[in-house]
Amino acid sequence: MAQDTIDVYDASSKTYVKSQKVVKTPQEWQKILTPQQYDVMFQQGTERAFTGEYVDNHRKGIYKCAACGLDLFSSEDKFESGTGWPSFTRPIDPKNVAYLKDNSLFMARIEVHCPRCGAHLGHVFDDGPPPTGKRFCMNSAALKFVEQK
Repeated sequence: MAQDTIDVYDASSKTYVKSQKVVKTPQEWQKILTPQQYDVMFQQGTERAFTGEYVDNHRKGIYKCAACGLDLFSSEDKFESGTGWPSFTRPIDPKNVAYLKDNSLFMARIEVHCPRCGAHLGHVFDDGPPPTGKRFCMNSAALKFVEQK
């Protein structure tokens, strides 16, 4: 049976590529992710504010999905939101994120997911700075930063 593919943007080649969706059992994810990463990415957990590895990261680079390595955000779009989580004005490309309605905790929010592996990354809000007015509020545990020179 052929595995599903999606079109995504690859930052290193600056082109769109076909990518196979990544499907693993919970046990397989637990073997390759830390307990906190698994909780955030596959149990819809949230790390505590101001505790994540990338909250104060100001280096130039690409933020990738910690589970499957998909390019998600560029440091060029990162900003200080004061919320305690890494925040971005936009994804590296619209095809590189997926959305779900989240009505948990008595709130109506939009959840951001990785379109390749389905991992929960964080939420997007309409209170960000120009040019988009969006705040992609991500969990550091869901990200892997790759520095660029």
